[in-house]
Amino acid sequence: MSLDETTKNYDALVVGWGKAGKTIAQKLALRGQKVALVEASPAMYGGTCINIACVPTKKLIVEVEQALAAKAREAEASSDAAIFAGAQKARNALIEKLNNANYHMVADKGVDIYDGTGEFVGPKTVRVNGEQGTWLLTADTIIINTGARPVVPPIPGVDSKRVVDSTGIQFLPTLPGRLAVVGGGPIGLEYADMFAQLGVEVTVIDAAPVPFTRFDADVASVATDILVKHGVQFVNGAKVASFVESGDGVVVNYSLATPAGEMENQELAVDYVLLAIGRRPATDGLGLETAGIATGARGEVVVDEFCRTNVPGVFAVGDVNGGPQFTYISFDDHRVVMDQLVGSGKRSTAGRIIPTSTFINPPLSTVGLGEQAAREAGYEVRVASKPVAAIAAMPRPKIVGNPDGVIKFVIDAATDRILGASLLVIDSQELINLVALAIKQGLTAADLAGAIYTHPSSSEAFNEVLA
Repeated sequence: MSLDETTKNYDALVVGWGKAGKTIAQKLALRGQKVALVEASPAMYGGTCINIACVPTKKLIVEVEQALAAKAREAEASSDAAIFAGAQKARNALIEKLNNANYHMVADKGVDIYDGTGEFVGPKTVRVNGEQGTWLLTADTIIINTGARPVVPPIPGVDSKRVVDSTGIQFLPTLPGRLAVVGGGPIGLEYADMFAQLGVEVTVIDAAPVPFTRFDADVASVATDILVKHGVQFVNGAKVASFVESGDGVVVNYSLATPAGEMENQELAVDYVLLAIGRRPATDGLGLETAGIATGARGEVVVDEFCRTNVPGVFAVGDVNGGPQFTYISFDDHRVVMDQLVGSGKRSTAGRIIPTSTFINPPLSTVGLGEQAAREAGYEVRVASKPVAAIAAMPRPKIVGNPDGVIKFVIDAATDRILGASLLVIDSQELINLVALAIKQGLTAADLAGAIYTHPSSSEAFNEVLA
């Protein structure tokens, strides 16, 4: 379609092609509303998850794991570098397909798509600057869905071509021999594990005192042992001072506390550095102050439990509103907003039960309260925990050749209700959703233990661990 340089009026305007935004745009268009969607780059049709985050990263991980498994079975197999290159090719093919599908998913519903950057010039007006022109778009309802971007700290040398973020690491020209991962969160750990299994010398440098610091100590210990077995080295309690390019690599300069409590300077020479210390809401340049839209300390758009900003008719969904940065949270935000726009207006973000998965091998998934948090909340806690290799009722991990891990439940001793769980086991990204549903519905440990599960399956573990 041809778009002129003029003011155009819409019923609804979505700024940013994230999970929530694209879904809202489609649904409102199907209801007969006039809808527009603004996206800064055609390469991001479908949003962050589809193009540079959840899907492509997991595609890389799966391709590498499958290729390594095949390599272990073959007398003559591809090199690790060839495996990495093949994984990149498969990733690129999948993303091209999904990007195109997401475009048609929206365009074919009658949504007008504007390629360009959006900036508020009033409470209900957004200027879009694109290569094909400039447009002023007005709408009664505006959805901000611009996502988040990697945090880039003011460390000398951080702009080196050898220091990459979670997107850049996917497009390395070849498999590195040595990699430093700065940051011990889920993104950094997933890449650390994948590259280590490809034979890369991987060192995770993190400010936290221990690896997997966000998890229960006993679970964190098992997860750490698994990654160490895969070849990952951990340097904790470290503060990075600078990155200095040196030949075909880069030197990471950092300080580390000695047993005497003094800070000792250290350095590590690697081929590349993956900087993965978190992501922050992408609100720079949106002109929120011009529209009078309130923001928080991290730049997030401030919203209430209905995803409403302080400006009537303007909503913020997904990572940009400062909530948990997960695609499925963005999807739930869309349900909240749709209920505000065309439903009863009662659905909210309050009381969410949010499962998470970190895709190391095997994946580590959690939901609800950890053991310490439950005790601090005043519960009398009963813990049900067992190493995966010792769970006789669950042969699946042994069948697929991955018996590492541990399953742990935190239970209210007074009511037998499940307060939380940590599942470090194959298929945990699926199992954790069942546990989350059980918590939401108020089921007891006995309920899960007494259920009938297919065989052989990973869910059979509940029969034994919770017995």
